[in-house]
Amino acid sequence: MTEAWRPDGEDGRRGAGGPVKVRVPAKVNLHLGVGPLRRDGYHELNTVYHAISIYDELTARPGDTLTLTMEGEGAGELALDDSNLVIRAAHALAGYAGVLPHARLHLRKQIPLAGGLAGGSADAAATLVACDALWGTRLSREELAGIAADLGSDVPFLIHGGTALGTGRGEAVSPVLARPTSWHWVVGIADGGLSTPAAYRELDRLREAGTARPPLGSTDALLAALRQRDPRVLAAALGNDLQDAALAMRPALADTLKAGEAAGALAGIVSGSGPTCVFLAADEAHARGLARDLTAAGVCREVRVAHGPVAGARIV
Repeated sequence: MTEAWRPDGEDGRRGAGGPVKVRVPAKVNLHLGVGPLRRDGYHELNTVYHAISIYDELTARPGDTLTLTMEGEGAGELALDDSNLVIRAAHALAGYAGVLPHARLHLRKQIPLAGGLAGGSADAAATLVACDALWGTRLSREELAGIAADLGSDVPFLIHGGTALGTGRGEAVSPVLARPTSWHWVVGIADGGLSTPAAYRELDRLREAGTARPPLGSTDALLAALRQRDPRVLAAALGNDLQDAALAMRPALADTLKAGEAAGALAGIVSGSGPTCVFLAADEAHARGLARDLTAAGVCREVRVAHGPVAGARIV
């Protein structure tokens, strides 16, 4: 039997009757290999997830019903009804555990909407962890990740965080074992978002037309680069099959990538389905200088400095 995860490291009762605050990171894909379309409508993926230090926070309090409020990125744009992944995650956990889905949830967002950083998936992961503690359902991380897999392909990874290999449609997650290394990133956030399903459809169209780059295939080179702990080696191994689609849908992203290269980034790629672009730096000082230059270039709505890997959804 899997030992239940204790949210406070002690008796697992923290949060019952009181507020629970969970911090959850954004993710980038260091390698995103997109395979053929499956019968279930998803593409076969071979990806390496990496959690970075841009965070959303979700607070769960006792309530007589299930409600959601929010502030920050996307406030006034994001629906707060049953279509929201936060509400769906709370219902999924309640149904699995056999409890009433009653909570007052408040989301403080810093991860951009539809930015290729898995912000919605992160919020779903945070909800599972927060409500598990609030309701005293005492589920293990593995059980929470199992519920997460039905909510979205990226959600199980954000329960765990770190760096991990994702297969299937991305929901089958295995930790990448490597010596501790902190990688430094500059994150260029674009105006507006891009639809992930639309990006996959565009990639299919480009491949059918013969104008997409050859598929990335194996993650072996990327995993070997992580083990070497050299940012220049890692830079050469980064790749994203969806980048062609994102550039076709948002041509201005090419200017962002060029500006990052001109500013001295070791490498730059579109994050996930875009439109966020991430740039690898040699170290923290290099990242800060790169961020200043990228900001001055005026090709992004906002530029942030981040590091990774970081832990997944955790009570704070």
